[in-house]
Formats: sequence, structure tokens, C-alpha cells
Amino acid sequence: MNLYLRMLYLLIASFFKPRLPIEHPENTLTLSVLPNDIDLNRHMNNGRYLTICDLSRVDMFIRTGLASTMMKEKWMPVISEHTMTYKRPLSLFKKYEVKMEITGWDDKAFHMTHTFICGERVLAQGTSKGCVVSKQGVIPPDEVIAKIKER
Repeated sequence: MNLYLRMLYLLIASFFKPRLPIEHPENTLTLSVLPNDIDLNRHMNNGRYLTICDLSRVDMFIRTGLASTMMKEKWMPVISEHTMTYKRPLSLFKKYEVKMEITGWDDKAFHMTHTFICGERVLAQGTSKGCVVSKQGVIPPDEVIAKIKER
């Protein structure tokens, strides 16, 4: 249930945040570790980090205009690769930030970095590749960017 509430909050809040450029955007979400985020070791579960990265991407999709373009064009976002390096644990009720940046793209995928920070300390960092697909296949990022700039 917690994830649905976080997603609903994010969907509403993202519409009131400043618009981001589609080329090399950066965003930050501030969250806290909730009871259903932790595992038996009493810290945030490694799978939850990936879910939080998803939330960060949704915020970016809305703020860059990608979400509305994908809906209009009937495109879907797909993560094709994700890695995460864990440096320090996040404990229950700890407040943290997750920063996301699109660092570049190639002929098929956008390349992203996700950094989890508490104070000045990096707790975890991940990279991902994400594609935009249609029924015809992968949409090249240059085409996605051009379509967003048209709007």
C-alpha cells in the first residue's frame, strides 16, 4: 500500500514542480525509510532501492514532458539494464535524497545515474539504461527528444 501512496503523492507533486529540460535533466526526491521498506537486517531492502529509482524516473517523465508524449504516442518506458552499488545502509525512518540524472544516450537507450544521499554521504549509487518502445519496436532517443521538443 505504501508504494501506491508514494506514487499518488509523486504524481500530484510532480505537476507542481518546475519543468525539466529533456536533454541531461536532473531531479531530486526526498524520502524517508518506512517500515515496509526494511528487511530482516533492519535496513532498506536492496529491491526497494530499485523501486525508488522507478519513482524518480516517473517524476522525471512528468517534469520533462516525456510522460504526456508517451501517452499521446502510445509508447512505453522499459528499463533494459540496472546496476546498483550499496555503500552504507539506510535504517528505519532515516531521511534521504535520491538524485537522478540522464547522463547521455546512444541509438537505443537513455543512460541514467541514481544516487542515494544522506547528508553529504553517498549511500548507494546505480546506473540504468532505459528505452522507449512502441508496437514497432525501440524508439531512438533522438526521435523521442525531437517529439518532446515539438510539444
